[in-house]
Amino acid sequence: MLIVDFLRHGALQGGVKYRGTLDEPLTKQGHRQMDEVWAKVNGEVTMIISSPLSRCAHPAGGWAEKNNIPLVVEDRIRELSYGDWEGLTASQIQQKFPHQLEAWREDPTDLTPPQGESMQHFSSRIQSFWHDLLEKYDSEHILIVAHSGSIRLLLTHALHAPIQSTRHFAMPYACWSRVQVVEEKTQLAFHAR
Repeated sequence: MLIVDFLRHGALQGGVKYRGTLDEPLTKQGHRQMDEVWAKVNGEVTMIISSPLSRCAHPAGGWAEKNNIPLVVEDRIRELSYGDWEGLTASQIQQKFPHQLEAWREDPTDLTPPQGESMQHFSSRIQSFWHDLLEKYDSEHILIVAHSGSIRLLLTHALHAPIQSTRHFAMPYACWSRVQVVEEKTQLAFHAR
């Protein structure tokens, strides 16, 4: 059985906004939030796969080094590039780009943030990563440390759900989810724990 845990990074300095590829640091609370989840899986996880952005890679690298387990930094699970929305709060996006955020939240396949990455491209790289993971591993316990958008898409691909369903996953900071894969059948063990 392959067990895959997904951990979203914790709270970030500067408050809640659309960061995408902006590499901003965790708060002390954000580190604590992630460390609390790590304490629950430490000793079970056999490898860690992390987004290259420091809000994921820094804690993941520390856990891997301290516990002598492999760390893979994987560019395909970085967050969606939000283009001109990056660094803006939801209200700022709504002011500068009226009606776009609401439409994107309703159905992210129909709208690409200005100068940003399309959902089709984002989905393709996430799906490629997930396919390669399933091809390569079948009896590990893997922790994936990533972002709200990439974890939502990973869950939809793992569960063979439509992309639009990404908007139905709550994804608070340090959200922890688990899927189990047995003989090519994937089951959601828990989400937002």
